[in-house]
Amino acid sequence: MTRRFEGGRLVVASHNPGKVREIDDLLRPFDATPVSAGELGLPEPVEDGLTFEANAILKAEAATTRSGLPALSDDSGLAVAALSGAPGIYSARWAGPAKDFQHAMQRVQDEVGTIPDRSASFVCALALAWPDGHIETFKGTVDGDLIWPPRGTHGFGYDPMFLPCGFSETFGEMDQTHKHEISHRAAAFRQLVAACFDTG
Repeated sequence: MTRRFEGGRLVVASHNPGKVREIDDLLRPFDATPVSAGELGLPEPVEDGLTFEANAILKAEAATTRSGLPALSDDSGLAVAALSGAPGIYSARWAGPAKDFQHAMQRVQDEVGTIPDRSASFVCALALAWPDGHIETFKGTVDGDLIWPPRGTHGFGYDPMFLPCGFSETFGEMDQTHKHEISHRAAAFRQLVAACFDTG
C-alpha cells in the first residue's frame, strides 16, 4: 500500500535549478513546502545506478537521511533510438562539468549524424522517500523526435531539440505551463500525486 505525504517541508533532492523550478511548480497546488537540496547544503551523491529508477532512489534516500525530512528526487534524461537509448542515464554527464547543454545537444546531433531515425523519448523516474526508509517510485515518458538546429529558450537541458509527438513546438519553445501538462515529468508526477498526495 502506498504512503501518503502528510504535508510540510519536502526536500527536492536536486541541485539543478531548472529541475527544482519545474518540481516546485508541480508541487504548488499541494500542501508541501519544497526546499531544495542546494538550499540545505546537502552534497550531491554519486549517481552510480544503472537505471533512472535506481538513481532516483539513491538521491532521495541520501537527501532524506541527511535532512531528516521526506525527500523527492527525479532522475531523467533523453533516450535516443538511433543511439540505442543514449545518452539515457548519462544525459547530464554529456553536458560536462560546466553543464553545457549546447555542447550536449551538439554531441547528440553529431552522433546521430545521417541516421534517418530521429525518434527519441524523455524519461523521468521520481522517488519519494521518508527518513524511516519507506520509498515510493513512479515513471513517466514522452515520445518525440529530434530537430536541428535547436529551437527556443524555455525549459532546460535538451528541451530545444526535442519535438514531442503531435506538436509543432519544441519543449524549448513551448509555454512552460503547457509543457507541465504533457512532459515526462508531468506524467510521472500525476502518478505520484494520485498515490501520495491529498487532492481533495
